[in-house]
Amino acid sequence: MSRFLPATLLLPLLLAACGQNREGALAVAVIGEASAFRETGARLSAPAQLLRAATHEGLVGFDEKGRVVPALADRWIVTDNGRSYIFRLRDGTWADGTRISAETTAAVLRKAIAALKGTALGLDLAAIDEVRVMANRVIEIDLAAPVPDLLTLLAQPELSLAYRGKGTGPMALSRPRDSAASYLELIPPEARGLPSQPDFATRSRPVALSLVPAARAVAMFDAGDVDVLTGGKVDTVPLAGRIGLTRGNVVLDPVTGLFGLMVTNTQGFLGAAANREALAMAIDRDALLASFNIGGWQPTTRIVSSQTEDDLGTIGERWQGMTMEERQAQAASRVAAWKAAGQPLPTFNLAMPDGAGSTLVFDAVRRDLARIGIAVRRVPENDRADLRLVDAAARYARATWFLNQLSCTVQKAVCSPAGDERVAEARRATDPAARAALLAEAEAEITAANGFIPLARPLRWSMVRSGTTGFAPNPWGWHPLPPMAWLPR
Repeated sequence: MSRFLPATLLLPLLLAACGQNREGALAVAVIGEASAFRETGARLSAPAQLLRAATHEGLVGFDEKGRVVPALADRWIVTDNGRSYIFRLRDGTWADGTRISAETTAAVLRKAIAALKGTALGLDLAAIDEVRVMANRVIEIDLAAPVPDLLTLLAQPELSLAYRGKGTGPMALSRPRDSAASYLELIPPEARGLPSQPDFATRSRPVALSLVPAARAVAMFDAGDVDVLTGGKVDTVPLAGRIGLTRGNVVLDPVTGLFGLMVTNTQGFLGAAANREALAMAIDRDALLASFNIGGWQPTTRIVSSQTEDDLGTIGERWQGMTMEERQAQAASRVAAWKAAGQPLPTFNLAMPDGAGSTLVFDAVRRDLARIGIAVRRVPENDRADLRLVDAAARYARATWFLNQLSCTVQKAVCSPAGDERVAEARRATDPAARAALLAEAEAEITAANGFIPLARPLRWSMVRSGTTGFAPNPWGWHPLPPMAWLPR
């Protein structure tokens, strides 16, 4: 067999070789819809991101612990000033057998970055000035200012690269007609233009992947039909308590991010920042989280997590020194003043996903807002609404991730142009202390706009059967499939 045989042509041979041993597959259930198999483009659901990262490589990727590891680039260096990253590409081929070169890689990387324009991730990458070809297998990324987390950004599934519409693996995907699951199998190194590994056949195993609703995924795990269940969020976390640790471990990832209510309508009462603040003041976050009974889950009124590496600690939790009763009384006075002026106050629509966890959140919010004279009704997450539940895990541990999520580029309803300008200044700053100070100013401006009502950090949960390898909790809540396909030596 030619070592340059395209992976797409090799796939039937892979399946024939592994089909006789499918009972040795690791069964994985991901909470999500089967439509994720058909998703393309730069904006992907979480299950589609998982599939993209399994079948397409970027310059770098993640291991099971969330650490950056080589992918298309087998090594790299960072210049002393942190404004240049130089990558040496591995020897190998694209899916069609074309040699991986600096020229082809730079071209598809530029295209991937351009496709992210107008997204929060696009803002995260805005400091990239140029992607340059330095030698046949060497490219350089020049930055306007240091980006300490550039490698973590380049490992995101949206930066997994496709050449002529196809990725380089490391896994091949098949969906047999006679199977409820789809199969992902590691492509032999020689089929990717890499040196062969003598123990590849004995160390690799297929991953039998099912994309299913949360209740079904938990039932499959409880019945012993899957070894790993992942993709759990706040809306589905009550399901995890149904089996506890009887058939496996419930794993909570130590993620940070945004979990709260986004204001998506600025008409009437919600058009004033002080009125939007009234909603934020009224919510009893301690009581809301207590209804879940999850140890260690802490409430917050801040946009940026205090766990970020560049948090100066100058911005604390809001309304300190006020009791919950005092906060709700002040919020109620603003509502009363609005009504006294003869202004209408309709019932607000709150959009959120289905699930028992969402019900707990809604019940708490509805109860607290009723205390200040505001009524809310729950609508499906894709319906038009006045408020929307946001649940997003941070992709890297810096203030810019949080602030870019709430920028005017991304959030059209309520945003802070002044806050965006401070973030832009921070992006150009080369001094870390000056950069952190600008980001603190940006947080203060964006907080004052009251377009987002923080409640707590997000929750990400999985179920993992004892003895399963290739899975580990990590700060991104990201569980790549390739490490699960390797058996330990």
